[in-house]
Amino acid sequence: MNVWSNEKYCDLANLILGAILFLSPWMFGFAAGHESQNAWITGIVIAILSIAALAAFAVWEEWLNLVAGLWTIVSPWALGFQGKTAMTVHVVIGIIVAVLAAVELWLRYQNPPRLTAGS
Repeated sequence: MNVWSNEKYCDLANLILGAILFLSPWMFGFAAGHESQNAWITGIVIAILSIAALAAFAVWEEWLNLVAGLWTIVSPWALGFQGKTAMTVHVVIGIIVAVLAAVELWLRYQNPPRLTAGS
């Protein structure tokens, strides 16, 4: 029986956020250049990591999603974004992705599979 756990819902939310980040240059009219390129690349990375985590959970996927979320937060300053909208979208999505990844890691460490199996 395939029961959806809280971790799976976090992964699904990160998949949706990755798709929104990927589409955000068109949705919000980002300027061409670093703002759009970073949204496309980071959105794809977040989505791929989320799909991999949905297919078969591994802790390293969540750590990489946390790193991708943190990069999304700091990238507007690191890359020198000019547009306020692009900066806001990146920071908000980055915070949500990082928090979801951290929550998922916390849930995993609070209930390790070896302690919950067979109960």
